[in-house]
Amino acid sequence: MTLLEKVNQPVDIKQFSGEELEQLCQDIRDAIIEIIPAVGGHFASSLGVVELTVALHYIYNTPHDKFLFDVGHQGYVHKILTGRKDDLKSIRQFGGISGFLKREESPHDPFGAGHASTSISAALGIAKARDILGNDNKVIAVIGDGGMTGGLAYEGLNNAGECKTDITVILNDNHMSISKNVGAISRYLVNVVTNPFYQKLRASIWDLTGKMPKTEMIRTLAQRMEDSFKSLIIPGMLFEDLGFKYYGPIDGHNINEIINVLSKIKDLPGPKLVHCLTQKGKGCDYAEHDPIKYHGVKPSRKTPSGTSKKTYTYTQIFGKTISEIAEKNPKIAVVTPAMCEGSGLNEYSERFPDRFFDVGIAEGHAVTFGAGLATEGIKPVVAIYSTFLQRAFDMVLHDVCLQNLPVMFAIDRAGLVGEDGPTHHGCMDISYLNCIPGIVICAPKNGTELRNMLYTGIYYNAGPFAVRYERDYAPETAWDAELQEIRIGSWESLSEGGNILILAVGSMVYSSLEASEIMKKNGLKADVVNARFIKPLDEQFLNENVKNYEHIITVEENTIEGGFGSKIGRFFVENNLKTSNLKHIGIPDKFVTHGARKKLLEVVGLTPELLATQIEEFVNKGSSRLIRQFF
Repeated sequence: MTLLEKVNQPVDIKQFSGEELEQLCQDIRDAIIEIIPAVGGHFASSLGVVELTVALHYIYNTPHDKFLFDVGHQGYVHKILTGRKDDLKSIRQFGGISGFLKREESPHDPFGAGHASTSISAALGIAKARDILGNDNKVIAVIGDGGMTGGLAYEGLNNAGECKTDITVILNDNHMSISKNVGAISRYLVNVVTNPFYQKLRASIWDLTGKMPKTEMIRTLAQRMEDSFKSLIIPGMLFEDLGFKYYGPIDGHNINEIINVLSKIKDLPGPKLVHCLTQKGKGCDYAEHDPIKYHGVKPSRKTPSGTSKKTYTYTQIFGKTISEIAEKNPKIAVVTPAMCEGSGLNEYSERFPDRFFDVGIAEGHAVTFGAGLATEGIKPVVAIYSTFLQRAFDMVLHDVCLQNLPVMFAIDRAGLVGEDGPTHHGCMDISYLNCIPGIVICAPKNGTELRNMLYTGIYYNAGPFAVRYERDYAPETAWDAELQEIRIGSWESLSEGGNILILAVGSMVYSSLEASEIMKKNGLKADVVNARFIKPLDEQFLNENVKNYEHIITVEENTIEGGFGSKIGRFFVENNLKTSNLKHIGIPDKFVTHGARKKLLEVVGLTPELLATQIEEFVNKGSSRLIRQFF
């Protein structure tokens, strides 16, 4: 029996010896290496925080004490130690545990997040609530160096330092190497500044200087001497200047050293920051060698039925196409917030390094930076996930659209993204962009149309332009076809002769075509229109055609609230058109759980079969609801 098998709750490790804790860390690392590559999940990041997480649970007592893991990529070991080790095989799968911390999942998860840089702000709020309520628990935020590239982290640090609230921030830094000299000096200084005698002596000297003539001058001089000494040998003066006591850097894989530091600072008052140096992928050779590639891993999957090795994802098509266009247009620049690989930009970044800007986890900055480029005649392409563009909504509105700047947004992961779940689903971009004046919003039905939309957006200079596409394989990509501009606001009729009209957006075009074939077998004939422009609408088509149909259905992979269907409904009302024969199908007004994308489309009723059933029921005035509510 391994030590891990004996651990069901954090209290089970409290009596472990130093050697046993080291063995437990190895057991946990072995379990992650065995399970995660098979089921998929955040791999290298989990391996890098094993010792740190075990040490935290050894020193503190959750759920009384509160741990906040920024983003949640670092939270797998925490889940293992807090009663979910047997559920690890189900992580990120439909019906299984979440890949992120989730309040509904465990009392040990005080705050859920799938976006970076939130932990310090949330931890400060929890700590302040503790103070108001008169409680005595500790609050610890664990944030990676990647999360520290986000401005929200510094807003939290600044406020926490000003408040002087008792809070501990653990900086998990996996980019710096561990220098023996720095480490030795650091350990010495940590021992000095956490020593109770030193703290008492420092307080006594402070009191003594208060009784001397020219007190303020002497104290100021003493403080400057202390700060100057620290600045020579401690790399944490930024945090000190923000009001934090800085400890480190320490070896984040030496569990005894981590425990030693945490035990000494645990009861020190005020804001504290512990700087831990770790290695992503620790203990797994291939993950250590390429921590970016193995940050997250996917389970092996067969090529989707009906596809071949030449099938490309929308992400890949974007990356290849933007490189192709940029080769002929030297004014194109691509900006991305830490999503180079995820947005398919490896080739572009290598070919055009002077026109590629990875700004880190700083979505708002990415958008405003792009706006600045646009003012000087550069054509910026902001490549960003739908869920992350939400974080930059004000910058899109205020810095881009209000000034009508020709920034192009390439919005990846639109719709349901699958295993990452509700924190990463891109279900709301149509709704939150649609309310902004002046922006063009479009969605391709296949790979060829994505290429043409990108080409159209690059040469559209009348204002901002957004193209959204899903995390999936793209049908019908004609690489040899010459790129063509698409007339802004134009739709495409894909069939005719029916008495039912389906207005489908993006990913739902082919699903609607399949649904129409299913309905045909039941005696219903539906025409499908590729409503590729969501804003502006093809009002000419609507005015000329909708009166010819008995039923009009809108279908979109976006929340039903404020989406494409809502826009069509408003058009009907404003133009005194009949609305009783109008039906909107989209993602219900609920947060959708995690699971395989195909499964989630079934859950929300967006598979061809369920689309056909819903439309048939509407046409036949059926009353039963077939959308499965697995939320």
